[in-house]
Amino acid sequence: MPFATCLRMLGPITIMNNAIRTVTHSGTQKMNRIMVWIFATLFAAGMVSSVAAAPSLDDRAALEAFVDGVVLSAMKANSSPSGTVAIVHKGELVLAKGYGYQDVEKQIPVDPFTTLFRPGSVSKLFTWVAVMQLVEQGKLDLDADVNQYLQNFQIKDAFDQPITMRHILTHTAGFEDGALGYLIIDDPAKAIPLADAMKKYQPKRVNPPGAQTAYSNYATAIAGLIVANISGLSFQDYIQQNIFDPLGMQHSSFDEPLPDNLAATMANSYKIEAGQFVSKPFEIIANFAPAGSQSATSVDMVKFGQALLNGGELNGQRILKAATVKEMLSPAFSHDDRLLGMALGFYEADYSGKRVIGHGGDTVYFHSFLGVDRENELTFFTSFGSDGGSTVRSLLFPAFYQEYFPRPETTPVPPEDFAERAGKFAGNYGFWRSNFSTLEKSLGLAGGGVQVAPAADNTLMVAFGGKAKQYAEVENNLFREMNPLVALAPGISPRLLAFQENEKGEITGFVMDGLPFMSLRKLATHESGNFNLTLLGLSLLVFLAVVLRRFYQRKTYSSLPAADRTVLAAATYASVANLLVVGVGAIVISITQDQLFGGIPLLFKLWLVLPIIAFVAGVYLLYRCIQVWRLGLLAGMWARVRYTIVALCALFMCWFYWFWNILGWQFL
Repeated sequence: MPFATCLRMLGPITIMNNAIRTVTHSGTQKMNRIMVWIFATLFAAGMVSSVAAAPSLDDRAALEAFVDGVVLSAMKANSSPSGTVAIVHKGELVLAKGYGYQDVEKQIPVDPFTTLFRPGSVSKLFTWVAVMQLVEQGKLDLDADVNQYLQNFQIKDAFDQPITMRHILTHTAGFEDGALGYLIIDDPAKAIPLADAMKKYQPKRVNPPGAQTAYSNYATAIAGLIVANISGLSFQDYIQQNIFDPLGMQHSSFDEPLPDNLAATMANSYKIEAGQFVSKPFEIIANFAPAGSQSATSVDMVKFGQALLNGGELNGQRILKAATVKEMLSPAFSHDDRLLGMALGFYEADYSGKRVIGHGGDTVYFHSFLGVDRENELTFFTSFGSDGGSTVRSLLFPAFYQEYFPRPETTPVPPEDFAERAGKFAGNYGFWRSNFSTLEKSLGLAGGGVQVAPAADNTLMVAFGGKAKQYAEVENNLFREMNPLVALAPGISPRLLAFQENEKGEITGFVMDGLPFMSLRKLATHESGNFNLTLLGLSLLVFLAVVLRRFYQRKTYSSLPAADRTVLAAATYASVANLLVVGVGAIVISITQDQLFGGIPLLFKLWLVLPIIAFVAGVYLLYRCIQVWRLGLLAGMWARVRYTIVALCALFMCWFYWFWNILGWQFL
């Protein structure tokens, strides 16, 4: 029940209870008591019917109080220093508010009309509008090979089917993901022209176009480059002249660094260090500008959203034809028609049963969302700073919709025979939005993927990000959540899951409702993070035992035969080398983690020498292990078995470095 509704009910309930007590306690006749209860029942029924309706957005004081209640507590709990919220309803700005500080040190408060935030990937919506403007003009064909619009390089051939702009708009181009070393930098001098960046950082194609959804910053930046190539303007100038200026978005820019007049009101980037907000440099995304380099106020962002809600027009200025906007916001791709999917560039989200079309965005230091709700004539934007801003962003508008547009929740009843087929869904799953060909692939180890397992009560348990949700089968390969209040991760709380099945009846992956741009694939055992991290941990324990044993038995080592000393030395070398890879790696990554998206630091490159040494030591140990068995070295069968276990652990590590692209300097 909505929070405000609960408050409104307290008064009538109290009056009703007091009336009943008064009449009953005064010794009224039985008939009078019956009449009182009838009256009370009718009163209650009328009361419930009158207050069950959601609160009105016309009550702006109540709206502000509600948003304040969610935002202020969430910002405090999640250490977010700054935030902004803007809501337009039926063409009127019903809320525009700043939270926290634009500058924590100087205590400058956030102003929703002047303080700029980083919308991150919400910037992509402007790229998509620019694309559709050129489509309207007949200069761009959504279904043509995008290579015909590229000038100084071409997308490499990998499949028979070419990539089209429609594939790019629906995130089905088939590129692997990539970001390490170039996506977000802090030195403007390191930025290179968009065309050069697209040529230099072209990722591998891993799926045929249209086969799977995998969110792609690169593909979006290609779209922006095509806008520039066709228009003859820089991408930044095109957006300024064709979207910002017509809509009166005077506090918005894709320029990096920002112009002086806007830089003065940019919300500072902050990270929590030792319990304090520490200011960080302005993020430079110029290498991939069309995918996320925008800065804007929340009020400017809802102007853009309102123009879309109006069919492409705001205050007499038109950026798109109504028919084009309708095409953009209509369903364009889904792996399963029973789930929400992709529009053209926008994605569909479920807020209390309402279809909201929009886009989220995350930089390192800001977390944002722009939503357009055509049914309820709403557009809204929010952005919050620092790591905790992601949680605040993900809490606000689900709570808002539950308050103002509540949907009664019913719990699905699991089929009694589900246990018979539950096993085919079980396994580890990974997002197709992953890297496969560079060192960045190893980042998949930390994420852990999504685990699906049968539960005892004819349901599936789906675990991601350290949390789990229960799902019940409601149709063939379609599952609905049992516990809607539980989130798998900030911003990820899918109501429905649709599993993908091949012609053999095998489950190959699934799609989450609300995440139509990132389908998942079923992982082989050797690909799963759990498998790799478990064997990695066991191997490190074995290596540690070898080193400790060598240390404590060092006095007897010299008395062993020379051949035995040689093979034992090989085990020690391999153990030490692998322990150094992991130990030094943990230190180096903790030191350089904030720098890795902007470039590969020298210290990180130097660390990558260690896996090569460990690989060579592992191969040498395997050779010595063969000698141990051939020549009968070491004293006793158990000693040889122990040695073999060490060699197998070293062999696993060799495979581990190779499989996760940690051998050598495999980055763009």
